[in-house]
Amino acid sequence: MYRAEPDADLEFSFPKELVCDELDRQGVKLPVQMKFVDLVIERDEDILLVEIKDPSNKQVPDAERASYFKRLSDNSILTQELTPKARGSYTFLHLMERDAKLFKYVVLLGLDAFNPADQRALLTGFKDRLLADIRCETDTPWRRQHIADCVVLSVDIWNKTFADWPVTRVSAAAANGEAAA
Repeated sequence: MYRAEPDADLEFSFPKELVCDELDRQGVKLPVQMKFVDLVIERDEDILLVEIKDPSNKQVPDAERASYFKRLSDNSILTQELTPKARGSYTFLHLMERDAKLFKYVVLLGLDAFNPADQRALLTGFKDRLLADIRCETDTPWRRQHIADCVVLSVDIWNKTFADWPVTRVSAAAANGEAAA
């Protein structure tokens, strides 16, 4: 079982044989002013940079959830958080000589606290905007495409895409357990 933070509401079940590394670890010396994704998953054909954002965590205050929704809507989450994490993670792995495979960026957004229409509106074109921002952060696009592709997933879509690596919402599982008791 994996949680990005001790109070995270999303819990992942990864098989033991999965090559998975927590990149954004607390209490470990990391380069100053670099931002990192939560997980690096190495598969035979590629390396997945996985970032987990969960504004639907029950512990997130409503005002913070509304602010996060606004930052998703105005794309500031792309330029200020997601793109720098992709760049920083790639740079770190490149300098550590761990870049022999294609990199793909996977962003998991826990949006289930928002209504389905708002979720669709947020996610429409989000992947394309993210990839465009990753590839061209300055006046001139990067000459090297360090991220081959990206995907932005909800919890439901994650579970369909990565059926062998299911994610569950801890608070919902606990509530279902209490309801069954």
